[in-house]
Amino acid sequence: MHLVRSAQSPRWVVRAEDGDRALPTGFSLGDALSADLAHFRDQLARATEPVDPVTPAAPVDAGTEVWAAGVTYRRSREARVEESTEPDIYQRVYDAERPELFFKSVGWRVRGHGETIGVREDSTWDVPEPELAVVIAASGEIAGYTVCDDVSSRSIEGDNPLYLPQAKMYAGATALGPGIRPAWEVPDPYDLAMAVTITREGRVVWSDEASTAQLHRRVDELAGYLFKAERFPRGVVLSTGTCMVPGPDFTLLPGDRVEIVIDGVGTLANDVRPALEVVSPA
Repeated sequence: MHLVRSAQSPRWVVRAEDGDRALPTGFSLGDALSADLAHFRDQLARATEPVDPVTPAAPVDAGTEVWAAGVTYRRSREARVEESTEPDIYQRVYDAERPELFFKSVGWRVRGHGETIGVREDSTWDVPEPELAVVIAASGEIAGYTVCDDVSSRSIEGDNPLYLPQAKMYAGATALGPGIRPAWEVPDPYDLAMAVTITREGRVVWSDEASTAQLHRRVDELAGYLFKAERFPRGVVLSTGTCMVPGPDFTLLPGDRVEIVIDGVGTLANDVRPALEVVSPA
């Protein structure tokens, strides 16, 4: 099953093989994540009202924080070394005890399945970053998983690592969805096949496949560092990094379509637009 936020109404549903069942009016992801994994499970069990299938929106509340980890796969380390004017920092962080963690987006800016993502007009090299994202309860326990596209400007980050916020945080740079797969339904998060396909004018222009088995750090380790000096009383989403990285001969263009599939978690598809044309609800 998946926890899905409806794009048609301010309601959440639990989607299972036998259809969608609505959660009580007033349900929020933050309330469901406000304690521990047992509380999250109890809240999802309140979905009892059958409803027509809903169109999914980004599976977050307006105030949900989305964080991300970087250089967690060997391929990501190699790509960052290739692009950067300061390659040594990426080599060192891959092997360091402390992971790279950074703030990515607040919930109201996050794009959902079927919505548009953005590329900066002041960037010359833009890529999707397909990632497994973990949904974490206030207790620090992993409550679920979803698909993330951590859209990034490799040219801006490559110019100077201190430009990371501009390379990672802008309109349309974060997509999540289509829903949240509960953690108890994912037996092994380190054995999930991942694939990405980018089409342009109906033609595949780039694709790749990988597995979370290649993840260099455990998801509980990443979550543990995120919680070392901060509290998340309404939970948090943490994207775990990518190993599917287009080379310097490829950049996203407006009109492209990005589709990311993580087995057992879901499929996230988004069309690309210039960042300033991506409008998020206030």
